[in-house]
Amino acid sequence: MKVNSESGPIGIFDSGYGGLTILHGIRQLLPQYDYLYLGDNARAPYGPRSFDVVYEFTRQAVQRLFELGCHLVILGCNTASAKALRTIQQHDLPLWDPERRVLGVIRPTAEVIGHLTRSRHVGILATEGTIRSESYTLEIHKLWPDIRVSGVACPFWVPLVEYNEADSPGADYFVKKRIDQIMRLDPEIDCLVLGCTHYPLLMPKILKYLPDGVRVVPQGEYVAESLQQYLQRHQPIEQRCSRGGGVRYLTTENPEKFREQAQIFLHEPVEVENITLG
Repeated sequence: MKVNSESGPIGIFDSGYGGLTILHGIRQLLPQYDYLYLGDNARAPYGPRSFDVVYEFTRQAVQRLFELGCHLVILGCNTASAKALRTIQQHDLPLWDPERRVLGVIRPTAEVIGHLTRSRHVGILATEGTIRSESYTLEIHKLWPDIRVSGVACPFWVPLVEYNEADSPGADYFVKKRIDQIMRLDPEIDCLVLGCTHYPLLMPKILKYLPDGVRVVPQGEYVAESLQQYLQRHQPIEQRCSRGGGVRYLTTENPEKFREQAQIFLHEPVEVENITLG
């Protein structure tokens, strides 16, 4: 693999558009750095795919981001973090370049959740792939073994966001159904983790049907804070992150479609380039 040894942007990868909420949260806290966002929109969604397929797709994306000059890549995708991160960290990075790093979005949430819950009962709302992987449960129990974790998959929530129906009356049914389901599963839940990067766009509906006293935990701000702390602790990596305050967007899908979706997530126009993986 040919890689650029000079300083470069921080890479943000997602299978689709939800990672834009992670990028937004990071840029709010760390606007000084350059960022390179890559969405594998042509092969999304990753949620229903097997571990092997998700790993291979994610591996291709990370490799491309490294080739484009990134020294640090954030998997802004819960499915990729659940199904591919560990293998890439343990198997691929030593072969590619031991000085480069790949981080996910599940660990930062697990780190803070023990400080947020009082009842020690936590709920996870996520895609089917993330729930079936049990990655949140495993990561939380590594740090907080006393916490009870319950998870529910929300298969219709991502299409609601991507078809710009998050504010529609029809969204109420699907949001209420899953919140009622997880609260029946464990009525003592006092923290609800949004384990998919699309879900913050459904926040008004989620808050509408959530019982009083239950805290919603979106990922963006916690991933951003975790990244800030990581860069402070790892100066060699931090020094390889270029500082120009710019963002470049890449997609494996039609650029025009990406621009339309990015408007939903970022509320601002973006320029995007097409790229091929695999």
